[in-house]
Amino acid sequence: MILFPAIDLKDGQCVRLKLGDMDQATVYNPDPAAQAKAFEDQGFEWLHVVDLNGAFAGESINGAAVDAILKATTNPVQLGGGIRTLEHVETWLSRGLARVILGTVAVRDPALVIEACKAFPGKIAVGIDAKGGKVAVEGWAEASELGVIELARKFEGAGVAAIIYTDIDRDGILAGINWASTLELANAVSIPVIASGGLASLDDIRRMLEPDAGRLAGAISGRALYDGRIDPQEALALLRARQGRAA
Repeated sequence: MILFPAIDLKDGQCVRLKLGDMDQATVYNPDPAAQAKAFEDQGFEWLHVVDLNGAFAGESINGAAVDAILKATTNPVQLGGGIRTLEHVETWLSRGLARVILGTVAVRDPALVIEACKAFPGKIAVGIDAKGGKVAVEGWAEASELGVIELARKFEGAGVAAIIYTDIDRDGILAGINWASTLELANAVSIPVIASGGLASLDDIRRMLEPDAGRLAGAISGRALYDGRIDPQEALALLRARQGRAA
């Protein structure tokens, strides 16, 4: 079970959005590389990064900030936002990413995701962002008629490293993870699921450790960490204790 601290990039800065709205961005650190190093120093072992501008533009926009992050931390980094082609995937992996997250293209061209998984085993995650139970694309700006589980099942057996599931209605408002839909997805597919959107407190961390959440691979935390609602040491200690019991 991994807790992924999040760095969302907008105009080269580390921000958090409210409900995925680019006009409701709070700047938490103008230096994303320094933030990445701070997360590593706090004991986190992975980093989740999203190029928000890139998600809307359909191509990487905050590349310089991502490169700086990769230089600042030794932790593995996963990146989403604007990665839409095999060339994009190959370029980013060659620059040092541990894995890339494919979201919009997973809806538009599932075959490309499957091809990427074959070309780069263990390096491809799928981002599924949902609003009202339906998948949203293009930086959450457009809704589709595709159901979450329907999309996820397209990638069974393809070699997807993880599905990152975000409930847009919970994102950035500290309302708590939507456990019902998250666990429904986790139990519907064999692909590891990472919960995103709404993680608000240590109670959410404890909920992750309940037996019925055992299929989850982890969760992503943004605003709760930046606002100090979650103490990194306490959260990581809870996860380590669970791993010790499992061992």
